Amino acid sequence: MLQELFDILTFQSGYNTNVVLLGAGLLGTAGGVVGVFSLLRKRALISDAISHATLPGITLGFLVALALTGTGKSLPFLMVGSTLSGILGVLLVQWIKDNTRLPEDSAIGTVLSSFFGLGVVLMSYIQTLKSGSQAGLESYLLGSTASMLQSEAEMIAVSALVITLLAVLFMKEFGLVCFDPDYAASRGWAVSKIDLLMMALLLAVVVIGLKTVGLILIIALVIIPPVAARFWTDRLGIMVAISAFTGGLSCYLGAALSALTPDLPSGATIVLTATALFTLSLLFAPKRGVIATALRQFSFRLKITRRRALLSLGKDQVSLSLLASFLLKREGVLNSDHSLTEKGQRTVEIMSRDQALWNQYLNDYPEEAFAQNRWSLAMITDILPRDLIKELEMSIDSPNKEIG
Repeated sequence: MLQELFDILTFQSGYNTNVVLLGAGLLGTAGGVVGVFSLLRKRALISDAISHATLPGITLGFLVALALTGTGKSLPFLMVGSTLSGILGVLLVQWIKDNTRLPEDSAIGTVLSSFFGLGVVLMSYIQTLKSGSQAGLESYLLGSTASMLQSEAEMIAVSALVITLLAVLFMKEFGLVCFDPDYAASRGWAVSKIDLLMMALLLAVVVIGLKTVGLILIIALVIIPPVAARFWTDRLGIMVAISAFTGGLSCYLGAALSALTPDLPSGATIVLTATALFTLSLLFAPKRGVIATALRQFSFRLKITRRRALLSLGKDQVSLSLLASFLLKREGVLNSDHSLTEKGQRTVEIMSRDQALWNQYLNDYPEEAFAQNRWSLAMITDILPRDLIKELEMSIDSPNKEIG
């Protein structure tokens, strides 16, 4: 099995499988790129409404294709139907939000459930037709790359590449509208048209991803990659690149696993792969990862414990916690009998002087001191400008001025 998986991953399993893997990878890349702007614009859930709203369009496209061509399994008909249905769903969400008192999430829930219910009814009707087999539509619910034709994979690959290029081309405009739409409007940018283009790209990702990921799970393709990328960076360009890589890798590996075990729906394997990559980002990202955050918090606690212990020693208070004693002994500040070493005496003097400066700062500039979130948590020389520190030192050293 491992050898077979290796052959699939290295494009040695036949042309059709290779095209499917390439198409899936490009689809994931497009979903990752477009998903960043959807997430930053706080419209991630609208993709769920779009995906569920496509089900009636898929079934109606199937019926139209069945009537015109004799077979309902025509990807162009299904894509056109799902596109029109998705557009209608988005317009209904916008209309409900603008003309009623319902918030956007309620409007999304209403449209999502209504369209999906209509789609289920139409699928049940198709199942009753002698010449209309529902089996051709099942892959659009949970995704299926095993039954994907070469022409379908090529269409998905080309469409995904075009979507990615458009999103990258308009990245500057999308970024400004996401972060500061009012400023973009003040500069004369057509914010509504840029929003419409973002929504169109999101709809396009959903439509071309129905065959690969399925309408139930397609939302994960535009949410999980950008959320995972957010753990790694604050910069838009890097976030887009990481999200694109995460989405592309998720679809590539998920499609490979689905090709290895055709009975598994590709949508589920892709989403589980994306979830695994998200979990890795959640745990190991150097900026916002759980482990990195825990290490920073632990390091901060150690610094606070050390500072408090040194200040206590400066006041001749020798009752220290086990952790404080361990830290100071390891640093060479304390002897085994808890007496100060020569280095310890100098360190205590420096820390006491630093605390006196902080207290003087609080006494002379109370508003600024209260606004300083690192007050007395770090060396004052690392926080305040040198001229202000000199002023505080003069205040401390002045015999006529009482220290607060």
